Amino acid sequence: MAIDAPTASAVDAPADPASGGSLQAIEARLEHLERLVASSRVDPNRMNLLVFEAHRDRLLAAFVMATGAAACGMEVSMFFTFWGTAALKKGGPQFGKKSIVERAFGWMLPGSAGATKLSKMDMCGIGRALMSREMKRKNIADLGELIQTAAELGVKIRVCEMSMQLMGIRREELIDYPNIEFCGVASFVDEAAAANTTLFI
Repeated sequence: MAIDAPTASAVDAPADPASGGSLQAIEARLEHLERLVASSRVDPNRMNLLVFEAHRDRLLAAFVMATGAAACGMEVSMFFTFWGTAALKKGGPQFGKKSIVERAFGWMLPGSAGATKLSKMDMCGIGRALMSREMKRKNIADLGELIQTAAELGVKIRVCEMSMQLMGIRREELIDYPNIEFCGVASFVDEAAAANTTLFI
């Protein structure tokens, strides 16, 4: 965010000690800096994650970062858009009246977080099964547990309404999550402008 520097006359110009202007120049500079701090909206304690993908490994990474940051006391918001929205579906039959194209999206995209594939080495589900077994054996939380932990830690989930409309995803098809909201890109941009960290996954 660009911030205008104080004017040369207020900051850089040497004050004449005899005129008593030195104290006035310092006070003017302090006042200017206080205004800059007050007008700054960036909060170092806030994190945003834009979740674009619906691959299991990338979702795991997103939720690990989200829950880790929230556990450290940060205010975390996750914005799900395009393919990422399908990962929030709770499974089961498609809801409501849909066009053929909307139903095709429902058939081709994951029906839930548990149905997501790995971005690499999925091997028709073999890679998924091996990874799930290793995670369980090494006591690493799976995706379902991470989503539940995120809810308990107060992580906000925001879903792109345009993506839902495009793919025919109904609100009733999404998981029951206490801090879920529906918004557009303008809301995400506003959140990103106010946060110190924004990650794209």
